[in-house]
Amino acid sequence: MANDDDEALASVGPRLRALRRRRGVTLSQLAEATGISVSTLSRLESGGRKPTLELLLPLARAHQVALDELVGAPETADPRVRSRPIVRHGVTYLPLTNRPGGLRAYKQIFPPGQAPCSPEPQTHEGYEWLYVLSGRLRLLLGANDLILAPGEVVEFDTRTPHRLSNPGPGPAEVLSLFGPQGERLHVRARPAERPRRTA
Repeated sequence: MANDDDEALASVGPRLRALRRRRGVTLSQLAEATGISVSTLSRLESGGRKPTLELLLPLARAHQVALDELVGAPETADPRVRSRPIVRHGVTYLPLTNRPGGLRAYKQIFPPGQAPCSPEPQTHEGYEWLYVLSGRLRLLLGANDLILAPGEVVEFDTRTPHRLSNPGPGPAEVLSLFGPQGERLHVRARPAERPRRTA
């Protein structure tokens, strides 16, 4: 690991020189733009001076490149989530997160006229946040019977008896975030407060 770090640091100088020359900038011009002396810049490029964050930050700004480009940081892994759809009780779940624990995100597709997943409302540990993308979603939550339209959001403790279904007429697409108990989100489903009139 130490050898890798040494190699990465040794490659910074030649990379700085190549970048400066490609831009057609002299050491004097770069010194003026960064406030770093010509001798320090020259030693950086030749490898006689160890690159530090205090030196690399103004150089990255002057060259208008990311700091990663100056130090040759490895590219990040492909961040795309390639999960397979899961179908349960006619509802399609498209996982939008890779990691198994903590908050999990799904896109759910309820076919038209989808019956409730179970005849009785269910309870379990956790907290859920739902955002209706399209269609309509029926949520039975405790004593509440709600029909949610596109753009509406609900958030609830899943220990409260609840049941989801699609009253139709078309499919319903929902963005769902679910987390273990205690991992609450910051959006609340509550009626908008009306401004009070003052006399």
